[in-house]
Amino acid sequence: MEMEGIIEAIRHVLDEKDSLREEALKLTREIVRLSGDTVKAIHRNDLTLARKRWGEASERVEKLREMLKDHPDLYHSGYVQTAHQEFVEASLLLSYVIGKDYPWPWELGVPEADYVLGVGDFIGELRRYFLHRLLEGDIETAERVYREMESVYNALITLEYPKGLVNIRQKQDQARYVLEKTLEDLTRAKLNKSLEEKLERVLEDD
Repeated sequence: MEMEGIIEAIRHVLDEKDSLREEALKLTREIVRLSGDTVKAIHRNDLTLARKRWGEASERVEKLREMLKDHPDLYHSGYVQTAHQEFVEASLLLSYVIGKDYPWPWELGVPEADYVLGVGDFIGELRRYFLHRLLEGDIETAERVYREMESVYNALITLEYPKGLVNIRQKQDQARYVLEKTLEDLTRAKLNKSLEEKLERVLEDD
């Protein structure tokens, strides 16, 4: 066969991949945006909107998986992995806030490696939720959130794999830092509350 024929056949395959890649990029951007909208709605305590945006993101995750089922090289690319992480993060936060069991990777339709990377980001979003509770003066709820962060971190830290399989070490290090900062904030808030209560008792005695 002439080289021209071989190149033309390759061109056909690559043109198809390029077209799919463009469609996948569009979908991943939508997944990231909708997952972000889900998280924002949760922090605003608008759970109706959060569920709606999460459902829209879920539909696109499934569409992406179906579209790239015969193209694993595209499906396991960095931009798809990033979108999955954002979706997992939003899914876990929504489950926690509404009191549902955390979904499994196959329930969300994402690879296991992408899921565990999303778990690392989820700990960061729990900190944000924790800080909102502190600002509201709800130390009891804030402490429960911290305990959940601690539990999730303790599960995540048991994973030890090479970077080539899943770059989990970086997420673990970030999560540990977030956990330490959160404990400092919680301890400070509890001490301040204790001092306020003591001061109130002294003033009442006077």
